[in-house]
Amino acid sequence: MKKLKIARTENRLLDAIVNGIQEVKGKDIVHLDLRNVPNTICDHFIICHGDSDTQVDAIARSIENYTLEQASEKPWHSEGQETKGWILLDYVDIVVHIFHKSKREHYGLEQLWSDSIRNTYENVA
Repeated sequence: MKKLKIARTENRLLDAIVNGIQEVKGKDIVHLDLRNVPNTICDHFIICHGDSDTQVDAIARSIENYTLEQASEKPWHSEGQETKGWILLDYVDIVVHIFHKSKREHYGLEQLWSDSIRNTYENVA
């Protein structure tokens, strides 16, 4: 499976999302490139988690701020803000999954999409 080149606007949005996660110390940031996987609803998943409801909410707000400032993008749809166990931010081609740690382990999205190209990002101290 060969890696596809990411369009410049997608790349800017991906960078803004990761920057937003890192700003509030989101954990275990994973980018799943789904473009070579048949029948997917988007091109990219970004997955991360926080250790508390407060951190999960802060990650989502930080991503929204960074994507607006750095890529002039707002999520097309979002959900999960009420429960904060799993917040989803949908940027159409890129879907961000922000989990509470226990929910991330339970749902195991990385394992469900194991045939995608996986990239990880360093957590910043």
